[in-house]
Amino acid sequence: MEENQQKQRRTAAQEFEESLEQLQNILHEDENTEEENTHSISDTTNNSKVTDNSSGIDLASWEDAVADIEQYLENKNKDKNKSVGDG
Repeated sequence: MEENQQKQRRTAAQEFEESLEQLQNILHEDENTEEENTHSISDTTNNSKVTDNSSGIDLASWEDAVADIEQYLENKNKDKNKSVGDG
């Protein structure tokens, strides 16, 4: 029974990490797209400042979230490397 629970936890953890990686990729794509859009819009509006408050979340919050996710993934990778080295 305990082995089954551990297997389920490992599977859930792996799925969670994959979801975080997908989210990270999406956020990076969104950042790149936003940069491209900002550059093209600013070119056509004589370099006027462009802001987009339609989402209700500012870029700094997204960047903080991405940084937190990256740090989490780095720590998980370090833990994996330690356990592989010990085993």
